Amino acid sequence: MAAGKEMVLYYQPELDKQKGNGTKAAKLKAVLVRMGIRIKNISQEQMGQSVGYLAGFDGFEEQDAVECSLVEEELLVMKNFSNSRLDELLMNLRRAGVEKIALKAVITDTNCKWKLYDLYQELIKEHEVMSKKEQQ
Repeated sequence: MAAGKEMVLYYQPELDKQKGNGTKAAKLKAVLVRMGIRIKNISQEQMGQSVGYLAGFDGFEEQDAVECSLVEEELLVMKNFSNSRLDELLMNLRRAGVEKIALKAVITDTNCKWKLYDLYQELIKEHEVMSKKEQQ
């Protein structure tokens, strides 16, 4: 995958927006702006699109709208981050008081072909496995 400008795909559930949890999103976006990282807000309607398309990779076309189950958790998908920049982003989010975002991923050659909803499902499974390990 060609290196390029860093970008974050960010999904915030409608329920969070209605509850007034916009301050978390505002803090997150402030950190991204300070770091010069592009942000693309993702809507529920876009969950059926490929990660590659949403991230703006060449060779990915918009797909016909696919109805996906409601996504109820926040999602952060990162494009073109080096390890050091990823560490810097996570540190800056903590410093800014952004509560933990459980579902995070870096775009790979494999998952860029997936629908964003499928990546979300995979992250849910991984998070459950990791949570069980932490409890043991």
